[in-house]
Amino acid sequence: MYTLSDFDFDLPPERIAQFPLPDRSASRLLQLDGERITDRHFADIVDQLQPGDLLVMNNTRVLKARFFGVKETGGQVEVLVERVLNERSVLAQVRASKSPKPGSKIRLSDAFDVTVGERAGEFFTLIFEGDVFDLIEAHGSLPLPPYIEHTAGEFDEQRYQTVYSKEPGAVAAPTAGLHFDQPLLDKLAAKGVKLAYVTLHVGAGTFQPVRVENLDEHKMHSEWYTIPQETVDAVRAAKAAGRDVVAVGTTSLRALEAASQSGEIKAGSDDTSIFITPGYKFRTVTRLITNFHLPKSTLMMLVSAFAGYDAIRKAYAHAIANEYRFFSYGDAMLLTTQSRQ
Repeated sequence: MYTLSDFDFDLPPERIAQFPLPDRSASRLLQLDGERITDRHFADIVDQLQPGDLLVMNNTRVLKARFFGVKETGGQVEVLVERVLNERSVLAQVRASKSPKPGSKIRLSDAFDVTVGERAGEFFTLIFEGDVFDLIEAHGSLPLPPYIEHTAGEFDEQRYQTVYSKEPGAVAAPTAGLHFDQPLLDKLAAKGVKLAYVTLHVGAGTFQPVRVENLDEHKMHSEWYTIPQETVDAVRAAKAAGRDVVAVGTTSLRALEAASQSGEIKAGSDDTSIFITPGYKFRTVTRLITNFHLPKSTLMMLVSAFAGYDAIRKAYAHAIANEYRFFSYGDAMLLTTQSRQ
C-alpha cells in the first residue's frame, strides 16, 4: 500500500521551466522501458513509433479563464472559470475576502457583469449576460499554472495551446501535446502512424495537491470528456493489428481508460473522476507521452502505475541530475506500460 509520502521528491526550483523553448519539438525526451533510460530529443519520437501505431491526442482548447473584478460592495475578487455549463453560465472559483452572496453581481475586467447563482461545493455558479465563450475570449486572461511566475502574454496565448486545439473548455493545457508542431505531425503521418482525438476539458483541480496521506481518502476532481466513434474504431483497429495505442498526455489516457471500464472502449461523453494508482490494470493504453509532474500529485501516482513505481523514481532522479526541464513548459517522457515491458 502506497501513501502520499511515497510520491514526494525534492525538485530544485531552477528545474521548473518558466518559458517554453522557441521550437516546440526541440524539447528533450526521456524514454523509459522497464528501468532502461534513454536520453533523446522529442523529434526522435518519429523513430520510436511504428506504422499502424495510434497516437491519441486531446484536442481541448484553453479558455482565457482568469478574471479580476469587483463586487457590488467594492470588494476585489479573482475569478477562475472551472467549467462552462452552457452558453450563459459557468462554474468558477471565486477568491474574495468574503464569499459573494447568491443574486449579487460581480463586474469582471471592468467590462461586463455576472450574477452569482447557487454554490456547488467549492465553486460558484456565475450567470453571464451574453455568450460565455465570446465574453471569456474578449475579456479574460490565460490562466498559466501557479508555478509559472510571469503573467501570460501574447506568446503564451499561442504556446500554451496545442497546434491541434479545437474544442474550447479547458483551464489548463494538455501539456504533453505542446511538443508537437505541424512538421512533426506530418512526419508521423508520412510514416504511417495514425492520429485520433478525444476531448477532455482539463480543470483547475489538476493543480490541487493531495492533502491526505491515505490515498483511499482522496476525492478526485471531476472532468468532462468525449470520445467519438471514429476514435473508438481507430483504437480497436490498432489493437486488432497488435499495434500500440499511445496516449499523448495523462488527460488523453484518463479519457481512454475511463471509457474502457467495461472491458472495451466505448464512444460517448461523460464526467470522469478516475483515480489511477499503482495496481491499476490498464485496459486500452500501452504507451504514454507525458511531461514531468509535481511531487505528491495524482499524476505522479498515475505514471507510477503505468511504468512502475521504482522505474519512475529512477527516471525522475535521472532527469533532475541531467537537468531536464519540468512541468508544463518542460521536457517530456515516453513510457511503456508494465504489461508490455
